[in-house]
Formats: sequence, C-alpha cells, structure tokens
Amino acid sequence: LVVNVLASVAQSAHKVCNDLRLLANLKEMEEPFEKHQVGSSAMPYKRNPMRCERVTGLARLVLSLATSPGMTASEQWFERTLDDSSNRRVVIPEAFLAVDGILQILLNVFDGLVVYPKVIESHVAAELPFMASENILMAAVKAGGNRQELHEKIRLHAQAAAAEVKRFGRPNDLIARLQTDIDFAKVDFAEILDPAAYVGRAPQQVDEFLKTIVAPIRKRYQKELGRKVELKV
Repeated sequence: LVVNVLASVAQSAHKVCNDLRLLANLKEMEEPFEKHQVGSSAMPYKRNPMRCERVTGLARLVLSLATSPGMTASEQWFERTLDDSSNRRVVIPEAFLAVDGILQILLNVFDGLVVYPKVIESHVAAELPFMASENILMAAVKAGGNRQELHEKIRLHAQAAAAEVKRFGRPNDLIARLQTDIDFAKVDFAEILDPAAYVGRAPQQVDEFLKTIVAPIRKRYQKELGRKVELKV
C-alpha cells in the first residue's frame, strides 16, 4: 500500500514533466535555466529540460519498484514466509528516497517555471481556423445553407490549406479561402474566431481545482510555503 501511494506520486510527476518537456520543444514553456547552465557540450543553443528528464527517470524507477510488493505478496506461503523481508528493506527505502528527490526537483521547477504567451498565441492562431471549422459550418447552416454541401466545401478548403502549410510552410489561409466563398458570405468570422470560445470550462475548472484542492493543502502546510529548495538530486 505504501509503495502504491509513492508510485501514484511518481505517475503524476512523470506525466507533468513529460508534458513540460513536450511544451519546451514547442517553445511554449520551460523549466528554470540558470545563467551559466550548459544545455549541450556539442550544441551551445540547446536548453535541455534536464530537471524534468531527471524526474521522469526517477519516476520510472519508483514505478518499477511498485511491481515488487505484488510479486512478493503472491509468493507468500500459507500464513507467511520470510522471503519478503530482504525485498522490503530495499524497495520501501528506495521508493521513499526517489520520491523525495522527485518532489525536491518539482519544487525547483515550479518555482522558476517560464511561460511564453506570445508563442502560445502564435500556435493558437495557426490552428484556430481548423478548430473553428465546426462553428463556421453551424453558422453557415443556420444562415440557410445545406449542411452536407457546406461540410464538403469546408473539407476541401481545409485539406488544401493544410497542404500549403505542410508542403510549403505557408500560413494557414483557411479563413481567407472561406471568406471568398459565396456560401459563407453570411458567416460572422470575427465572432467565431474569438479564441476564448474554444477553451470550454477550462477557466472554471482551474478555479474550482485551486479552491477545493490546492487551497486546503496550502493552508495545511502554510509554514512550508516559500521554502527554497537546493537541488542535490
């Protein structure tokens, strides 16, 4: 049970850090990067997410350790044998030490996390025409168009726009294509292309999570808030 709880922490940490590594590749977010830190001895420009990489490595160790208690329990004879003792003395301390290291690294990462809103905006702008295609279709149908015919037109325009992006690196011109198509003349593109219309309940979910989950934890461990972590892992 104890190791399973630690494995759950490791799973969450692994997921978070994998996402951060992917976002760093997209240049949307980065873990802290020190002034004199070297990302690669061969490629000076690199800013490898070494903290997140370290977390995922430790997390996989904990997840592998979590398989051992189950196998040990399945091997017990009748009331109990003592072949679990040596295993427990290794698995439990190692799991605690690894998770302690994971949490220390995460504190350091979150304390200096860097977000690049302009890059995020550019990525959203590039994909927004595709994201908005369903809303454009519904607006055109509401204005009196035939759904199947409009769907086919958007599909063809979208495929052509995507081909220009992928083959030639050109900007996504799907909206320009639709705006020049008479079947979409009554569509209010400005209203439909508001990015805020595509976030769903994300703002409310974040507020709810902060209020019901994060706030009680911060209150419980208020004395620990603001504590700086020196990386030794």
